[in-house]
Amino acid sequence: MSFNECQDLVEKYGEWLKQKFTVQDIGGICEIVTPFVDRHNDFLQIYVKRVDNSLILTDDGYTISDLKLSGFEITTDKRKRMLNAILNGFGVRLDGDQITIKASVDNYPQKKHNLIQAMLAINDMFVMAKPVVSSLFKEDVENYLHLNQIRYTPAVKFAGKSGFDQSFDFVIPASQKQPERIINTINHPNRQNISFLIFMWADTKDVRPVKSTTYGFLNDIENKVNPEFESALQQYGIKPLLWSKRDEYVTELVQ
Repeated sequence: MSFNECQDLVEKYGEWLKQKFTVQDIGGICEIVTPFVDRHNDFLQIYVKRVDNSLILTDDGYTISDLKLSGFEITTDKRKRMLNAILNGFGVRLDGDQITIKASVDNYPQKKHNLIQAMLAINDMFVMAKPVVSSLFKEDVENYLHLNQIRYTPAVKFAGKSGFDQSFDFVIPASQKQPERIINTINHPNRQNISFLIFMWADTKDVRPVKSTTYGFLNDIENKVNPEFESALQQYGIKPLLWSKRDEYVTELVQ
């Protein structure tokens, strides 16, 4: 392929982009609909307003608000570090929930491009690799325990009857009012993960104190948990705790 052919492809792509952007004036603010889509397949929108001799570009809070509505809160240190890395990498900042960037008329194209890239990258925090998302749910649970002043020890191992060590996410030590409580988090409650927790507890319970209790913290924010899974856990003496109802269990766990 010749240089002229390559140049022609670049120009055609630029023409396509230009045609796909739509603009309208809303009370002196430019609303720009871009050809780029988020995970819902909706076109990203940005807003531009003039302040003195500068241009302020913003997503009007859409990206962060959408994550929150989807149950993805940016509250843990790891998520905050990821978010700050994205913001700094594209030279944008947060104003409340709004992703913003300041531009001049001359550097506006680059600044607009940076804002769009930042919106796409932050949107992708929701659809990260499963192991990372699982780790983040575990962080959410740990943050819940910490904020509610629930005593716990993280990352514990118990030797099971099988001779294998079984790893659990947290243990709440026994108190005068409550026995030892063991917690495992399940970010994606499916038949395989539920069965695995049942096996772990069945292999372990006979070597733990008689009244030890196990909780399965089930992430039901993204997908509804099948009631059969909750019933299966209960049949084996495991208490299912739906993440959406976690506040109902604070009194029980804090004792």
